Amino acid sequence: MALSVGFGLSYYALSDGRLFGAVQLGPWTTWPDAGAPAPNPYTRANIARDAALQLGRSEGLQFVATTDSDGEALDLACSYRLDGRVPVSSFWTLVAVDEDWVNLAVSGTDAALRSSEIARQTDGSLRIHVGSRLQTGNWLELSGSGGFSLVLTLYDTMALSGFGSSDTTMPAITREACQ
Repeated sequence: MALSVGFGLSYYALSDGRLFGAVQLGPWTTWPDAGAPAPNPYTRANIARDAALQLGRSEGLQFVATTDSDGEALDLACSYRLDGRVPVSSFWTLVAVDEDWVNLAVSGTDAALRSSEIARQTDGSLRIHVGSRLQTGNWLELSGSGGFSLVLTLYDTMALSGFGSSDTTMPAITREACQ
């Protein structure tokens, strides 16, 4: 019984993580200690499970969304709209990946949407359309089917570092239409 409870709690800590080092801002989740020289044990376990190279704390921070702002899983059969602002950073990228972290951008297009290429609203906020159906304005065109994740990587940011800006505003993700 003790082993079952232990394995169950370990699985929860690594998959959800909000009580164990992960930070959730709306639908976006990040592990701010991932690039620290000595991350906490839960962050270290998450890094090992993902087997991905992490940015150093001073290099950037990666946010992942697997659901929209209403808690519904992201699905390639639907179109989405991101509205709002991102924390202050020198540069950021937005990509869509499947469960194996394969980029879902349509072949022949840019693999990522970059902050330097975004047309902003008059108030400085952003609006980005994500999906397979043509949209006006900022559009990340995707291909494939099934669930996916959005990955927003902020480079050279002080967000969640405890220093400088305490701005932790993240864009809302709204489901627009499904096929």
